[in-house]
Amino acid sequence: MKYQDCRQALQAGEAAIEAVDAQRLRAANINPATGLASDYLNHFHEAIMLLEMLPSEPDCRDDFLQWRAKSYAEHFAGSHFKDRELAIAAYDAAEVLARECLDTLAKIMTLMLETTRSALARRDMSPTEAAALAEDVAAWLRPLVIRAGAAINGDTETVELAAPQAIADALMRQ
Repeated sequence: MKYQDCRQALQAGEAAIEAVDAQRLRAANINPATGLASDYLNHFHEAIMLLEMLPSEPDCRDDFLQWRAKSYAEHFAGSHFKDRELAIAAYDAAEVLARECLDTLAKIMTLMLETTRSALARRDMSPTEAAALAEDVAAWLRPLVIRAGAAINGDTETVELAAPQAIADALMRQ
């Protein structure tokens, strides 16, 4: 890469950050303090909803098996969110600690959901076992989504209630 290319890339990045002002962020439902949008959590809420429905509607198993993890940028790039480009630019310029916390929680939730999907894909699992697994995983995911929302909103007290790794470790022991 030539010096001019680096310089242009840096200038473009600086221009993007300057364009992400607090008023625009608020109008787009993006937290101006952290640069993150809670709309990303809809991706996880969808999976949790399917898990919660599975005990009473076993056909939801196939819908859940089709759920695929998405990164923050992938979620917004493929969404109908009006300000999706702004959400992605704000994420790139986001407060580092909040973004890292959100990314860590998203990775843990994704791991839990993908592991659950693999288990539910086994056709030898009875509907009763599938329902119990779905209920347990949904119960473990709900507080993680709350913590992810806290990270998005800059609420460090809620995020720190329990370390995400401790939650993941406890789940894996069960």
